[in-house]
Amino acid sequence: MRKSALLLACAALPLAMLEGCQTWGPTWSEITGQRFNVTISNRRPAIIDRVDDRGSFADPNMIRVEPGMRRLVVQGPAPGWPGGPPLHVMMLNVEPCMRYFINAQFASTITQEWTPVVDHVERIAGCQMPAAK
Repeated sequence: MRKSALLLACAALPLAMLEGCQTWGPTWSEITGQRFNVTISNRRPAIIDRVDDRGSFADPNMIRVEPGMRRLVVQGPAPGWPGGPPLHVMMLNVEPCMRYFINAQFASTITQEWTPVVDHVERIAGCQMPAAK
């Protein structure tokens, strides 16, 4: 009896794990904290902490989102600062099939003051734009 219950639980586990997975259609957008322009002074990669009500991403370097207005909670890098730089909230109108590079623009090299910026936007290869209605 215990063996069959264990087998049933093991068989149900993959189905329960798939329930939380999100599938993507032919249209999606991406948000990343990676740097694109490396020549801009006092600009650093950002950490995308939350997108709307989602956090703890499977791949924090490339976060897939649905197009539309998104609320981002962004964290700047904290090299040796106690507590780190403050979190910032930014609203981003995400267009279909676009990748957004969100970075932290610091006021100077010695301060924790920074603002989130859209460093670069590029089209995602292989993504299909929605048909015009």
